[in-house]
Amino acid sequence: MNTPTNQSKGFISSPHLQLAKTGVLLLNLGTPDAPTKVAVRNYLREFLSDPRVVEIPRLIWWFILHGIILPIRSGASAKKYASIWLDDLGSPLLHYSQLQAKALGSYFQNQDKSYLVALAMRYGKPAIADVLETFKASGVERLLVLPLYPQYSATTTASSFDEVFRVLSTWRNQPELRLIKHYHDDPAYIQALAQKIRSFWQEQGKPNFAAGARLVMSFHGLPKRNLMLGDPYHCECLKTGRLLAEALELGLNDYVVTFQSRFGRAEWLKPYTALTLEELAKAKCPQVDIVCPGFPADCLETLEEIAIEGQEIFHEHGGGEYRYIPCLNGDPIWISALASIAEKNMLGWPLKLESHEVLQEREKRAQSLIDSGRA
Repeated sequence: MNTPTNQSKGFISSPHLQLAKTGVLLLNLGTPDAPTKVAVRNYLREFLSDPRVVEIPRLIWWFILHGIILPIRSGASAKKYASIWLDDLGSPLLHYSQLQAKALGSYFQNQDKSYLVALAMRYGKPAIADVLETFKASGVERLLVLPLYPQYSATTTASSFDEVFRVLSTWRNQPELRLIKHYHDDPAYIQALAQKIRSFWQEQGKPNFAAGARLVMSFHGLPKRNLMLGDPYHCECLKTGRLLAEALELGLNDYVVTFQSRFGRAEWLKPYTALTLEELAKAKCPQVDIVCPGFPADCLETLEEIAIEGQEIFHEHGGGEYRYIPCLNGDPIWISALASIAEKNMLGWPLKLESHEVLQEREKRAQSLIDSGRA
């Protein structure tokens, strides 16, 4: 007769008999811990060491990164971060991303849906590994990964997926996994953007497009080489821009899609945002409204590069009024859109947790099998 071992006696408290939960992991790029040279240097080192981000032979890039970029750029970037750091709230990107995660969790809770929602950053904190460990400890058996990058790129989306895969590769009991690659043309996302812009225009006044005003849609740039190697990011940005213009009923001459944040000497996706603003200003454009559809949360690239530097460029070259339209951040229509995007990718998964009665009955059956020696 089989005698239950100490291990089998503890079977009823095994993770196999926990309530199986569904987790939604929101992913964003990352941010320094503080607007200081040391913190920014640590962040840039991790970010720019990712071979998905910089596709240069590792040894050559190591010397460039540590010998030139980090010593020079860390201090300059720290000053820029300091100019947009939020009093008592810290990093805007972290604050608004956490706000989105909390709001999405509350949205599901109000809908009586038992989904756990958490935020992780690809670089910096909260780290993907730490958040996934928290999910595991909470009994998450089904995991949806939802990047806060509407347009897919190997430099952002794929890199984030890489890190999720790396962490899960160390787990014995992995969760069921679903990934959202992109949602650049999702109707809920497009409508959230359109409503954000309409609300801004209702409060501040709609531009006079007939008199030459322009809406600039600025997306983060990438080296042109990425496009030529098959990265779909450029095409997805253009599609987002077209769909957003259609939702706003804009004419072809009312808006322009541009790409910002160029780094280095290589050719990047065009037209460049900074050069476009300069050209519009020299052409005596009376007004520019500028929005960043690829950034769901305000960050350094939107609040400093676009809202501050962009305005300086436009005014220095003779442009008229310049207005920055904030990102979606915690707007309720965006939270509803996030929920819609998530739920479409969780079809077939339970909406609620199993009852404790069901779990207790399962435990009884398991213990009965152990006691009978058939487990």
